[in-house]
Formats: sequence, structure tokens, C-alpha cells
Amino acid sequence: MTSLPSILGGLDPTSDRAVFRQIADQLREAIDRGRFKEGEKLPSEAELVEHYGVSRMTVRNSFSILQGEGLVHAEHGKGVFVRPRPPVRRLASDRFARRHREQGKSAFIVEADAAGSHPTVDSLEVKEEKVGQDISTRLGSVRRVLARRRRYLLDGRPVEFATSYLPLDIARGTQIAEPNPGPGGIYARLEELGHQLDHFEEEIRARMPSPSEVKTLQLAAGVPVIHLIRTAFDAAGRAVEVCDTVMAADAYVLSYQLPAT
Repeated sequence: MTSLPSILGGLDPTSDRAVFRQIADQLREAIDRGRFKEGEKLPSEAELVEHYGVSRMTVRNSFSILQGEGLVHAEHGKGVFVRPRPPVRRLASDRFARRHREQGKSAFIVEADAAGSHPTVDSLEVKEEKVGQDISTRLGSVRRVLARRRRYLLDGRPVEFATSYLPLDIARGTQIAEPNPGPGGIYARLEELGHQLDHFEEEIRARMPSPSEVKTLQLAAGVPVIHLIRTAFDAAGRAVEVCDTVMAADAYVLSYQLPAT
């Protein structure tokens, strides 16, 4: 490792900014500038104590700030490491292209292939159930649906979980109601049933995760989630699916192309 004085500066005794925040600022800048690379171990507590002439508690408070920002993660007995940047680029303009379904690939598989990762799905549950007012309204005031719940993993790491809600008059008794809907996923099956997909509407927001979401996605401290609700419409204008998805924000980059006119 390059010597710390060449990477990190010194403290400003005239500043009214707390010492632990100054240290966090310098570590953050070094990460942003690539002086500490993705997956690289940061200097140890002992090294930073010696460099800055501060207590271990001060250094720990600095690390806590960076962990809360999702920039680093701690591994017990090993140290503090720079968190990797999002590995998957989610291309809104391409992920639901019909050519992928015709090749027997779901959007998740296409994205995993592009990232060079191995995709798996677990925690699968398929059942008929009542839905709340929001999902009902999005699907045209239906009250009972087929719900498909699943968790997605890349190279064994959970990155998102999703629930798809489909009207029973479309999905009941079809392959969509099976645990494995077949090549191309449920969108391929919808089109085979005569519901040619026309467009999708998505609502996206970022927030901090609930305790259950932290557990399901095995999130480190400070990592937010992306909450996305997508409605799929067929060529007749009918809403044929609502998908409620929660994604680990450190696993994805959302990429969009927007028209200029």
C-alpha cells in the first residue's frame, strides 16, 4: 500500500468540524478518487490512530460514517473494505425487448449474462390471494390475483425480490401458475395467451430498507433499497401484471434513454 501521508492529509486544528468527520471526509475523498479501489482494505484502526494521532474510538466513529453511507463494509476480524460498485446495469430501453423472450431468456438472465454473473432464483411462492387497494386499482379493480413471489441472486448473493400480481382470468390454470413458467418467463407466456405486450409503466423510489428487507437481501449497514412498481399493459390497453420489486441499491445501476422531443 502507498504510504498514508501520500494518500491522506492531516487534521485541521482550526476547523470547527469534528475530528472524526474530518477523517471520514479524507477517507471518502480517497475512495472517490480511486486511491482505495473497490474491494480493497482500508488502513487499519491502528494505522489511522498512528497517522492522525487520535484514539481508536475516533477512528471507529469515522468508519461508522462511511458504513452508514454505504461506501464501506466491515468484515469481523479482517478489517474495513471499500464496497464494490453496482455490478449490474439495468437497461430500461432493452430489458423487456421481445427478442429476449423469443430466445427464451428473462430480463434478469439477460442482465446477469451482461454482468458476467451466474443468476439463480429461490424463495419461490405461487398462490391465489386477495390484494390491497393499490394493486387492485392498477389491475383494473380486480380483488383476487395470482401472486408469484421470488428472490433473485447473482453468484449466490441476493440482489432483489419481487412479487408479480396477475388477474386470475388470465393466469389461472396456465403455465404462469406453475413454479417454473418456462423459457422467457411469464411475459412470454402472456404473449402466447394472446396478450401482446405493448408498454410498461414504472414508479421508482429510493428508501432505507425495513428489517425484513435487510434480512431477505442480506444488506450491509447503510445500504438503501430501490423500490420499483411496474405495470405491464397489453396491446388492448389492459393491465396484465403488476410487479412490486425491492432491489439492493448497491447491486444495480438503472440506465434510461429519454427522447429529446
